[in-house]
Amino acid sequence: MRLLFLACLSPKTGNCTTAERIRNHIVAAGHTCVLCDTREFSSASDVSSLMTQEPRVEAALAIHLFKGGRLLLDAGVPFGVVFGGTDVNEDVKDEHKRAVMEEVLRKARFAVAFTDALKEQAQVLLGCENKKIRVQPQGIETKVALNFCWSDFLHSTGVLTKQVENLHVFLLVCGLRRVKDPLYLLEAFAEWHSQNPLVVLIIIGPVIDPVFTAEVEESVKRSVGVFLAADLSQEELHSAMQKSFALVNSSLSEGMSAAILEAMDLGLPVLARDVPGNAAIVEHKVTGLLYSSPQEFVSMSRKLLDDRELQERLVRNGKNYITTCHNPVKERITYQKLVETLH
Repeated sequence: MRLLFLACLSPKTGNCTTAERIRNHIVAAGHTCVLCDTREFSSASDVSSLMTQEPRVEAALAIHLFKGGRLLLDAGVPFGVVFGGTDVNEDVKDEHKRAVMEEVLRKARFAVAFTDALKEQAQVLLGCENKKIRVQPQGIETKVALNFCWSDFLHSTGVLTKQVENLHVFLLVCGLRRVKDPLYLLEAFAEWHSQNPLVVLIIIGPVIDPVFTAEVEESVKRSVGVFLAADLSQEELHSAMQKSFALVNSSLSEGMSAAILEAMDLGLPVLARDVPGNAAIVEHKVTGLLYSSPQEFVSMSRKLLDDRELQERLVRNGKNYITTCHNPVKERITYQKLVETLH
């Protein structure tokens, strides 16, 4: 079967990583999967004209109900959708977008939600029937770069210290756009750094919104103890995560943060903002720490620094959680079975 797969493919983002992983699952089942960036199409008619070309596409899949799903409404082939996170958390607040997403769900053969909470939200807000939505957590695989130099990375980021071995790096991994709110902790962290120069916050991720990125760059320049790093390859990023003290998430909303899951897999404690998408995968004081304000973040971080037992418990439980709930083999089987329903 030849299948068209639509997703937002901004390089080095969670969306892009997820799309490539799902495509590999589909290809492994013997199908042809054509992965396209949603930004290449302005409307559903663009996709329907693509469907008339040879070789013919027989089915379709999209990540994100609005950005991807709306483009499949006139495709004329059976399709499935995968919730992205901002579709259910943010776009649903817009009446026009909500109406479009409701139509997408009505026409879709199936929908995949990463968490039970996301499924429940979709049922309530978009009126989707229970049996249509399948819950499948993201499968997680990490791989570190063997030639990664931590001290070079710190130096290139602007972290100048002779006490690299005593430094505690809090790494905030996110695509630079407003919903990720990377400046949320800036003032509180800068104040903490002034008291303890061996704690630093490094923000790292691809530029998604250039205007907002310029704001982040300007704010970081005026701050102390907070740095903005140049983007890395996936393997280099995993190496940097492994060398850091903790992974930080400060998003206003999340579907399912791949960075949080990858950090758990790499043996890194996680401090995440207490929003539904994060609370669905981080159990407070068990697999990570959830904070509700910048002050609470600093308080929890101080505690984590001083409590070796807490560090070890979070790392151990986080790794066990990934092994149990985010197995890529289970994910592969799920998508391969769902794609068969599109025949």
